[in-house]
This record gives sequence, C-alpha cells and structure tokens, in this order.
Amino acid sequence: MISRIARKELTEMFRDGRFRLLAGMVLVISVLSLAAGWQNYSALSRQHATAQSATRTQWLEQDRKNPHSAAHYGVYAFKPKSQLAMVDTGVDPYMGVAVWLEAHKQNDFKFRPAQDRTAVQRFGEMTGAEVLQVFLPLFIVLMTFSAFSGEREQGTLRQVLSLGVSRRDLALGKALGVSAALGLVLLPATVMAVLALAWSAEGGLVSGDPVRGVLLGGVYLAYFALLIAVSLAVSARVKSSRLALIGLLTFWFANSLVASRAASDLSGWLYPTPSAIEFQKAMDADLNNEADMRQRLEKRRAEVLKQYQVDNVDALPIAFSGISMQEGEEHGNEVFDKHYGQLFDRYEQQNRVYQAGGVLAPMLAVRAVSMGLAGTDFPQHRHFARAAEQYRRDIQRLMNGDIATNQKPGQTYLADQALWASVPDFQYTAPSTSWVLGNYTASLFVLALWTVLALVFMVRSADVARAD
Repeated sequence: MISRIARKELTEMFRDGRFRLLAGMVLVISVLSLAAGWQNYSALSRQHATAQSATRTQWLEQDRKNPHSAAHYGVYAFKPKSQLAMVDTGVDPYMGVAVWLEAHKQNDFKFRPAQDRTAVQRFGEMTGAEVLQVFLPLFIVLMTFSAFSGEREQGTLRQVLSLGVSRRDLALGKALGVSAALGLVLLPATVMAVLALAWSAEGGLVSGDPVRGVLLGGVYLAYFALLIAVSLAVSARVKSSRLALIGLLTFWFANSLVASRAASDLSGWLYPTPSAIEFQKAMDADLNNEADMRQRLEKRRAEVLKQYQVDNVDALPIAFSGISMQEGEEHGNEVFDKHYGQLFDRYEQQNRVYQAGGVLAPMLAVRAVSMGLAGTDFPQHRHFARAAEQYRRDIQRLMNGDIATNQKPGQTYLADQALWASVPDFQYTAPSTSWVLGNYTASLFVLALWTVLALVFMVRSADVARAD
C-alpha cells in the first residue's frame, strides 16, 4: 500500500507544472554550481601545485650565503585544496590559501579570494552547499505544503481514508513519493559530482579518504528526510494549504537564512576577537620584551659554557651566534604560541556556539558537518597552519644549527646548495575522518535527534490529521 501511494504521489508531481518548473530550476542551479566548483577546484589546484614547485625551486637555487640570510629568504606553503571543496568551500575563501615562512615571524595567511570580491559577489556566491542547504529545502517546502491540506480542501483525503488506508501509511507513502521525486532531480548532479571527484582524485587533500564523500551524502540525505517529515507534519495539522505554506516558508526563512547570521553574531558577541591592529600590538609587546630575552640568553649561555667546560663564548668549539639566534627563535615561538593559540581558541569557541545553534536550526548542524567533511572548516585550517608553522621552525633550527656548527670566529661563513637541499620539501597530510567527526559529535547528535523527532512528528501528525 505504501508503495502504491508513493507511485501515485510521484505521478501527480510529474503532472504538476509547479514541479516541472521548480525541478528544472533546481537541476540547472545544481549542475551549474557543481560545474563552477569543479572548475574553481581544478584551477586553484593547478595554481597551488605550480606555485609550490616554484617556491621550492627558488629555495634550492639560492646563491651561497649565510644560513641566517637564507632563513630570511623564506618559502611559501600553499594549503592543498580538498576535492569536496567543489561542493562546500567553507571558510577557505576567508582564511587565505598560502603563508610565507621566514625567520623571526609567524605570518598570517595571504591571498584570500573573498578580498577580491565585491559585496554583491560575496552575497551572490553559489556553491553546491548553498544549493543543498538553501534551495533544496525551499523546493521541498513548495512541493509538500499541500500534501495533506490540499487533498483535504479538494475532498479527496476523506475518500482515500474511507478505502481503509491508514493515515500512517498515507504519510509514509507521501514521504516516499516526495523522496523519489527529489532523488530524480538530484540524480544528474550526483552523477556529475561522483565523476568530478573520481576525475580529480589524484593528489587532492582527501583523495585517500573517500569515506568523507559518502558521509557527506548521508548527512544531506538525513537533512532532506527531516525537512520532508516536517513539511508533511505541518500540512497534516493545519487547516488550510495557505497556512501550511506560510508556516513552512517561515520555518525555511528562519532556518536557512536568519539562523546562520544570528548564530555568527551571537558567537562574536560572546567570544569577541581583537582587531588585527590590537592583536599585532599585543604580540609585538611580548616579542620586544628585552628584559625577558636578556635573561633567557644569559641562562642559555651559562648552560652552554657549563656543557663545554669553558669560561667564555670565544673558547667554545661552536659558534654561539647560531645558538643565540636560535634562542631568539624559541622566544618568538613561545610568543606566537601564546597569541595565535589564544586567537585560534577564541575561533574554536565561536564555532562551538555556532554548532549549538543547531538545536534551534538544523541547517547550522548540517553546515558545520558539511564544512568539516569537505575539509574546509576552521579546525582543519588550524591543523594546516600548525603543520606549516612547524615546518618553518624546523627550517630555522636547521639554519641556526648549521651556523653554530660551521661558522668560525672572525670569519664570514657562507653555505651552499647542499644545505638548502637538506631542507625537505613541505608535505602535508590531512587529518583522518575520525578526527573530523570528533570535532562535530554534537552537531551529528543534534542532526540525528532532529531527524528522529521530525519523523515521529510526521507520523503522529498523520494520525490526528482531519479529513474535513
């Protein structure tokens, strides 16, 4: 009986001009957004690979120079793109794609694509995630608001129930029919997405972790099931199609458009971050703390003299200047860890507030998990930033260590390409899927709870649905 109701619902949708129009629009938008995402991913991946190769070549082809000068010469580290970023770009356009690694400084990320866009372009940016999170829910609302209320107004609901069809089977059949219609609309875009991911699998950020794509699809399927259930429940409970449409559009507007902005503003108010000027000023104050640096250097000098059992640095078998410069690096590293750690922790707190908003608006939970699985959320940006910074510090230790070992008193020491080649190329490995899911346990639980409650709400609403 449920399958018959589903087929009947699907047939009626195909005959409905609204469905054909809306389905066509959604299909076109989905395909275009995916195509644009794939083109953007492919272009940026090629650019990053080319730039990373170029900066490596520049490092290796340096002339003979003092290693400290080479440390200032520096290199770029480019964040690899995730294949799933063609669906959900997340925070990537706002966080930057590359960082300059040099002596004495932990630099901010550069080349933020959002900076090159106008306000209108940022507002109108269309990604696969926007289609799935905003346009598909609207499509579901417009296709299901009259599922019960429309039949009640036409008098067909009483006739169907008089045939012995249970209200619960009717609700499940309608849900299955809507799901099938939605699946047919999404099928072409889904096939394109799978082909695009397969085509771009080599060398991407999550190429070795296809489970992410499967889980991402599962998250959106749960979200659509939730929305279908809520829409059918409201249609079953209200007196007219007009009231059902108004109520569901209000829910869609609050969930898809208002909630994200409200959660962002609330998180920023609860956990404010310093301006760029305030942040840099506070960090410079700690970096320029001469008393602390002098005390640190004296302690290190005493340790080295004791280690080599000499009375002054001139009697050391190594160059204390290299040790001194490395001590300055260690001092700076502690300052960077303090200030960037506090800033990044504040962003993490804001992110937790945003996830908590999923209790009131399920789209927030979906968006958080979607960015996480796509590798475009802030925790994974921080993971990459930490890896790049560790690489910078390894370079400085190697350069300063070479000075300490090879520089002779009163002589100018120049290193050659053998030293530059001893620095390994920067390699980055993305965190595992389990690591990502661990950051979004709360959002996954909220989404699951919303889905279960929505299905229960649909079934109970169908049980009490009026036939007249």
